[in-house]
Amino acid sequence: MRPLAVLASRVRYEEKRIFAALERRGVPYTHLDTRRFSVELGGGTTGPSCAAALNREISHSRALYASMLLEARGVATVNRSDVIAVCGDKLRTSLALERAGVPSPRTAVALSPDEGADAAERMGFPVVLKPLAGSWGRLVAAARDRDSAEALLEHRAALPSPLQHIVYLQEFVDKPGRDIRVIVAGDQVVGATYRYSDGWRTNAARGARSEPCPLVPDLVAPALAAARAVGGGVLGVDLVEGQDGPLVLEVNHAVEFQGFQAAHGDAVDVADAIVAYAVAAAERNEEALENEDALEEAR
Repeated sequence: MRPLAVLASRVRYEEKRIFAALERRGVPYTHLDTRRFSVELGGGTTGPSCAAALNREISHSRALYASMLLEARGVATVNRSDVIAVCGDKLRTSLALERAGVPSPRTAVALSPDEGADAAERMGFPVVLKPLAGSWGRLVAAARDRDSAEALLEHRAALPSPLQHIVYLQEFVDKPGRDIRVIVAGDQVVGATYRYSDGWRTNAARGARSEPCPLVPDLVAPALAAARAVGGGVLGVDLVEGQDGPLVLEVNHAVEFQGFQAAHGDAVDVADAIVAYAVAAAERNEEALENEDALEEAR
């Protein structure tokens, strides 16, 4: 098998674990820094030098376009560019979940900050305002009444990016001081953690504490359904415990798992599960390319 490419401009805890898992399995790989990556269009290439690429790029834009370019050259990517595009946009994610019937919090979208305050009032306070793109809980805010919503939206209106003027609202779910992160690799649920926080935002990047969460059917089913709804791959599905069961908040295409791994210890090996999925994708791609070559020779 040709080497597996690992795309990353920053080598963090997660990438180091992935490199180690690849080495333990004896899988040849190369680290590709996306800041030093380019492709000439118009047939100026002799073909891909790797069977698959595990996309660990932290920049959403570079991750998206790297997968697009590699896929155009016949390289299987994990995750695929269409999955990255959906997961990198909260509205696209919500629409995919809605189409698949995956339970999620009530959501509204307004195309201007002025309409955003009216949409929030119709939904009923408190509401959570989120940017369409972004991670780690940045620019996420709770509005508990119309005055606070208007103040937050006035700030949004002053931001230079037109994307920030699109108002994405979700109901404020009264969760028990925690949310749930489920990591999925293909059709396999790798594991789950509770993420506890003293505040209402429970992002690991904001210091949330992770503890193991049992994989009960009521949790596994919506997590797998959400992963399939966005196109599948290696994904982090975030859920919150609603009154009638778990609700999917969002699906992450770039899974960070340091806190998750620390919570599970040796019981779960996230990096090895990711590598196993990527290697399987590489093997399928190699087989498909060999079949294409055989058909071409037969002609």
